[in-house]
Amino acid sequence: MNYKQSKILLLISVLTLFGCNCCQSVTAKLPQQQDLQTTPSLLPTQPKTNDLTTPLTYKIETYNSQIMDASRTYGVSLPPGYEQNPKQSYPVIFLLHGGHGNPTAWFIQNKGQALKTVEKLYTTGKLPPSIIITPDGNDKRGSSPYWDPQYIDGPNGKVSTAVGDELVKVVQSRYRTLTNPDFWAIGGSSSGGWGAVNVGLHNLDHFSILFSHSGYFQDESGPINSPISYIKSIPPQAQKRLRIYLDSGISDIEEINEAERFTKVLNNLKIYNSFRQFPGKHTWRYWREHLADSLTFVGEQFRLAKIAHRTEFLGVNQNKNIQNN
Repeated sequence: MNYKQSKILLLISVLTLFGCNCCQSVTAKLPQQQDLQTTPSLLPTQPKTNDLTTPLTYKIETYNSQIMDASRTYGVSLPPGYEQNPKQSYPVIFLLHGGHGNPTAWFIQNKGQALKTVEKLYTTGKLPPSIIITPDGNDKRGSSPYWDPQYIDGPNGKVSTAVGDELVKVVQSRYRTLTNPDFWAIGGSSSGGWGAVNVGLHNLDHFSILFSHSGYFQDESGPINSPISYIKSIPPQAQKRLRIYLDSGISDIEEINEAERFTKVLNNLKIYNSFRQFPGKHTWRYWREHLADSLTFVGEQFRLAKIAHRTEFLGVNQNKNIQNN
């Protein structure tokens, strides 16, 4: 073998060895498929056609509330294919009722009819399959047409903690939920719209997506339960995680003005928000028609959170593998 041939063979050997090492390095940096499946950022896929042939249903469940020192109820609707996919975890949406309401209000025919809306959003892919929870928002006074629920920790019970923390933990213990607050949303209508924002802001370790239909943002109990004031005291890092949707019917002048003032505060704080006005007034018909708008917003935030968490997960695993190598 002459000198020229020796150089050629040596070069081929070096390139072959280098190529093998490069392949091994790239493979090591990529997380295994099993790891990808266990990251909490993965949402359930769109339901199969067979799963959607059966209408969604709901149940009223009971639990013992230590916070309220009483037996409490909530409504729950599980997503299509929940029983058939025992390893899948799901995002969660709380829907709060308003005055003279209860856990059935968002489900029944002449009021919220929420499951019809949710089914359409599942079919169109605008909302990933989710666990829908309707808490009992009434305080120790019970339900009455003469007053609204007090979604606060006050003299009539610690409703904010009962809904925003205790019930969250009950739901997490009973169902397969994603635990990251970026996959938990809370919303409602009228006083339930205010309640959702108020409860959400006081429980940011559980919720990061808040939505309100025809709600108000200043409560007579004071600034601690008035989102327009209280949100300014939240640490900037927590503010960055918030995603807030508001809407109101144009006939609800007071609610429109409340939402506009609150939106200005959100914009000044650079908190991501969407405020929309539609024809309509303070009725279940309006809230039925526009629940699809808020839940479409929620679905989009779930998808963006999935992308962000998946990217972060991949980055962390790549760094670990680089360090290991």
